[in-house]
Formats: sequence, C-alpha cells, structure tokens
Amino acid sequence: MAAPLPARSRFVVVGGGIAGVTCAERLATEFPSEDILLVTASPVIKAVTNFKQVSKTLVEFDVEEQPSTMLEKRYPNIKVIESGVKQLKSQEHKIFTEDGKQCIYEKLCLCAGAKPKLIFEGNPYVLGIRDTDSAQAFQNHLAKAKRIAVVGNGGIALELVYEIEGCEVIWAIKDKAIGNTFFDAGAAEFLIPKLTAEKLETAIACKRTKYTTEGSEKEEGSVAAADKLGTALGPDWHEGLHLKGTKEFSHKVHIEKLCEIKKIYLQQEFRQLQKTSLSFPKDNSDNQNAHPDEELWPVYMELTNGKIYGCDFIVSATGVVPNVKPFLDGNNFALGEDGGLKVDKHMHSSVADIYAAGDICTASWEPSQVWQQMRLWTQARQMGWYAAKCIVADFLGETIDMDFSFELFAHVTKFFNYKVVLLGKYNAQGLDLDHELMLRCTKGQEYVKVVMQNGRMMGAVLIGETDLEETFENLILNQMDLSAYGEDLLNPNVDIEDYFD
Repeated sequence: MAAPLPARSRFVVVGGGIAGVTCAERLATEFPSEDILLVTASPVIKAVTNFKQVSKTLVEFDVEEQPSTMLEKRYPNIKVIESGVKQLKSQEHKIFTEDGKQCIYEKLCLCAGAKPKLIFEGNPYVLGIRDTDSAQAFQNHLAKAKRIAVVGNGGIALELVYEIEGCEVIWAIKDKAIGNTFFDAGAAEFLIPKLTAEKLETAIACKRTKYTTEGSEKEEGSVAAADKLGTALGPDWHEGLHLKGTKEFSHKVHIEKLCEIKKIYLQQEFRQLQKTSLSFPKDNSDNQNAHPDEELWPVYMELTNGKIYGCDFIVSATGVVPNVKPFLDGNNFALGEDGGLKVDKHMHSSVADIYAAGDICTASWEPSQVWQQMRLWTQARQMGWYAAKCIVADFLGETIDMDFSFELFAHVTKFFNYKVVLLGKYNAQGLDLDHELMLRCTKGQEYVKVVMQNGRMMGAVLIGETDLEETFENLILNQMDLSAYGEDLLNPNVDIEDYFD
C-alpha cells in the first residue's frame, strides 16, 4: 500500500494551547481562502473567551477548553491534525507526526508550550501538574490522602496550597517568602493569613464550560505520563475539581523555607535505613520541638535543611521547561539561556520560515525598559496574535512595527481570592540598587507597592480592589517625573487620579 500523500499548507501551526490557537485563528481570518493546519497532541484546545481590554495594556479573559471540532466549526479553513510532532525537517519544510502523517509548510509557527520540570522523573509518588489529565490524576490521589507535600513557589503551587482542604500540606520553597515569582516578602506576609483562615467565601461560580478528555480516567496508582503532554492549565484550573483530602479541617499548611528536596525514599527503603521523620508541626515557628512521626507513609522526602517528612504523595510544581525537544534534531535553532527557541522582534526563529510564540520561545530582542518575558497566559495570547501578524506581513512583503503590548509588562490574576495586578518591573527586576519602594497596606483588604527610580514609576504590585491600575499604567508608560509628589503618591486621602487624567 502506498504511503499517504503529505498534507500541504502554506501555514502550519504546532500546539493547541493559547499561543497556537490564537495564531491559527488570526491566520484563518487574514487568509480565508487558505487552509491553516493546526497540529496538536491533545483532543482539546484552549480558546480565549470573554476577552476584555481593561486598559491600554491590561487584558482579562477566560480560557476555555474546547473539543477541536468547535474550532473547526468557527473557522472552516482551520484543519486540526490530532497528533504530536515526532520530527521536523526544516530544510525540506516538512514535519512528521507521531501517527505517521507528513505536513509540508511554507511558513511554520511553533507554539508547543512547555512541560513541567519534575523533581524526580519516573517516581510513582511524584505528580507534576500541567494539564487537564494530570490535574484529574491529582484529584483522584488527593481524595485518599491525609498529608501531601508541595514543592515549588510559582502560580500553580500558590493556587494549590490555598485550594486544598482536609489534608495536611508540607510546602517546601527555596525562597524566603511565598510567591516569590509574583511578589515580594511584604505581599507574601499580606497573603499568609488567608492560608490559615477558614474559607468562608463561597467560590464565585465559574462561567467557563469544562471539557475533560473522554476516557481519560487513569488506572489507579498510575500518574499522568510526563512525556504525554496536553496543553497547559487555564487560570481557574482548580475550578470544578474537588480538592479535598480525608480529614475534617479546612486548611493545615506548614511552610519549609529556603530548602529543596535532597532525596526521596519509598517506605521500604526508609524503614531499612532506620531514619526518623517528623510529625506535622503544631505551628510555623522554626524553633518548634518537632516530634518523630509514628505513622508510616508511602513516600518520604528529605529536605536540604535536614528535615524528613512522610506523606501520601509529592506534588512537583517547580516551573516548566520549553518543549523544544521534538524540533531540535537536525535543525539549527539558536536557543536562549532558559532553553527556549530564540525569536527576534518579529517572532522569527533562527531557522528560515519558522516562527515561535508562547512558552516555547525566548524573546531575544532588546526589550522596553518596563517589559520582561514571563511564561503566562497573557503573554501566550499576545505572542500568538503578534506572530500571526508577523507571518502575514512577511508573506505579503510588508513591514511591521513591534506590537504595543510589548511596551509594558501587565498581568492581572487572582491569588487567595484577591485580585492581583502586576505592572512593569513590579519586583524591581534588573533595576540598579538606586530604586526605592513605596508601600501602602490595609490588612486583609489591599496591598499597594510601587517601584520608583529617579522619580519615575517603574513598576507596581496591586493586591485587592485598588482601582489604581489604569493610573499607574499611564504613569509607568509616560515616565513622568513624580518627585514632587513624594509620599502623597500613595496617600489614600489624595485622589491620585485627579492629578493624572
């Protein structure tokens, strides 16, 4: 039997996450008579819904998991190929999928995202959470758990620790304070009381339709395979999951700071070594008299601070690495320090006719002084949209300016049920030591921090309903000298908006 003929398309996009879907949609709109091929390993794609432009650079949107057939219905010229990519031959302009198909492209955009950095590959008691399948596996394990360990300090770890009820949580972080990627120690202190409070607030009903992959119930005891990647989770990934352990209390979290996992022992090995593990600490002070733990656990973790804790399983939430492996062999891609495909200011990789967007790429242009790359939803959408714009311009032989969304880093999210807005160099990233911080905090209500340098606002963190985001966005963008206002800049009795409309 003759091999099937390769599929041909002027435009091929790899990846069914936010960046890939946004890129394919935009290309489909620009070229209604061309077939756009979208190659994705997952049966569900991520679509942006309820998009709202909050201000010049801040956007809010929901991320909805949808069957790929819905995308094909909305855009009849998008054809979805449901398979992972096995190999790319850039000189032949050809990709080979895992199920034996071939696609020939003129322009290719790689949006294959990133995969979780698992602390210990192949250990049945270590779970990474990245996609719907692994979140589902996590829920199944948690239902039977009395104690779990969470390792990592990013967005997923923060959400997880807050949402889990009825289960002891040992949270190991390598930093001095929680949420170090998103905010400083002051903001962390503002949020910590929420970890011990009983959750009184009723969860706001989630308006997103949920799709799970049919037949994805994993065998008990198996953990979602790390190499079978779905698309990344949505911002409310824990909605609709029942994150409750076996115990009858709400929150019980113990934080071990400035440490990492040194070793993991399974129960049998642990008993043979005759080591001592600690019981769950009664309070979070470091000088507690920790008692040996009488209980036997399936798995034990030894931390670099010498402490050992037993638990039912360990959640690895230690960030992601760009998913570049399927594309490197035989192709001359320049890679960034973080392992991503380097892209220039037109989202073009170092290989002819290949672009990249979202978590897989590393921005290697000279960024504006108040923008930085972070692997977040908002940037995946911006990059996917802009990459399509660049592909269109390149194809039509037109010139194009850098998109305005790369002028200012701006992200809005939710942690511990508070609205969190991050603007510019919100953690003074890359600024010299001559910067100053100004703070305003009302316990349990709001936390406002601005980063100032030479009288100009360079960044801000806003937690709670502060209504300051638009004003601060303008102040950072226009780099006005604010020295004259001094501390009044954050005085709650001074209506700052009147000054700067």
